[in-house]
Amino acid sequence: MLKLPPQPDNCELCERRVAKLTRHHLIPKHLHRKKRFQKLFSKDDLITRTLWVCRPCHNAIHKARTEHELGLYFNTREKLLELEELRSFVEWLRHKPEGFVPKQKR
Repeated sequence: MLKLPPQPDNCELCERRVAKLTRHHLIPKHLHRKKRFQKLFSKDDLITRTLWVCRPCHNAIHKARTEHELGLYFNTREKLLELEELRSFVEWLRHKPEGFVPKQKR
C-alpha cells in the first residue's frame, strides 16, 4: 500500500506555519491516466509526488503555469522554485504572519 507523505507543520514552499495546508499534486491527478505521463512516471510517483502548501502558495502555483506544464516540467519543489514569478511570490510571502492572505488581483 502506498503511503502519502505526512502533513508537516509548515508550508513546504513559503515555510510559514499555517493552520490549514492543502496537498498539491506535482503531477495533476487528471493527467495520471494519460499515456505520456504513465510512460514518464511510475504509478508510485504519480500518486505520492505531492507538496503540502498553504492556500496562497497553492493559488500562485496554478497561476504560474498550466496543469500540463506543471506535470511535465515543474513536478518537483526545486523545479517550481525555478519559476521567477513563483520564487519572488514565495520570498515575499515568507515574511508575512500566519493568518495573512494576500489580496487577489482582478
